[in-house]
Amino acid sequence: MCGITGYLRFDDGAVDPALIHRMCQTLVHRGPDDVGVFTKKNIGIGMRRLSIIDLETGKQPISNEDSTIYIVFNGEIYNYKEIRQDLIQRGHSFKTSSDTEVIVHLYEEYGIGCLEYLNGMFAFAVWDDRNKKLFCARDRLGIKPFYYLLDKKRLIFASELKAILEEGELQHEIDFDALSQFLTFEFIPFPRTLIKSVKKLPPGHYLLADSEQVRLQKYWYPEEIDEIRINEEEAVEELESLLNDSVRLRLRSDVPFGAFLSGGIDSSSIVAQMNSLLTDKVKTFS
Repeated sequence: MCGITGYLRFDDGAVDPALIHRMCQTLVHRGPDDVGVFTKKNIGIGMRRLSIIDLETGKQPISNEDSTIYIVFNGEIYNYKEIRQDLIQRGHSFKTSSDTEVIVHLYEEYGIGCLEYLNGMFAFAVWDDRNKKLFCARDRLGIKPFYYLLDKKRLIFASELKAILEEGELQHEIDFDALSQFLTFEFIPFPRTLIKSVKKLPPGHYLLADSEQVRLQKYWYPEEIDEIRINEEEAVEELESLLNDSVRLRLRSDVPFGAFLSGGIDSSSIVAQMNSLLTDKVKTFS
């Protein structure tokens, strides 16, 4: 669990690095291992890191070879090794072994189309200095959070709402409809938050912003489920194959693994797969 934040001004004013640091400080519980900030004129991005992959050189923000593209990223890309190998064959050079840098070069290669290649849970922001654009995206199911405030002067984003509230110039009004939803459902459906001016980026959406326009676009639609006629034995084999592949991809880490055991069949099945794929005993918690 990491924390990202950023501030894009739509005028010629400069972003205060101290503000980005204060915003990052509100997210220290999400990323106690490291902090990184990048500011340049009207853009500032920051990150609090919980190190999981590439502990030594995976510091963020990460840039491309000529420092024209920067990223802050929260999440995990499960198929990053396969993507990385393909990008190397296409001529891209990597300075880290992190999954974060893969997105930088994937964006260089495919632009916003990079989202089609990502298998994972993520919320990230890419600053494209060549085109002066900010590209933000959230994973298909909305596992990783992404809050933002947008008005005529600025776009502010963060992994948590309280980081955005560090901008002292803004007046914030409680959204009582959202409060009612929270008291009724115990959560607030997107895009609302408890603050009227702050929204949640919906799952499976991206946000593209520059000084002229801001575009919110849905990039993923669930496929229709076709009826498949197979017998019980084939169903068991297919389920085991899918579960094995899913767990295998998630066992890519430079820190030890652990798993929660709830007593249900789902967590027990996952731990059983982990045990078959790892040489060390799986540490479990219940």
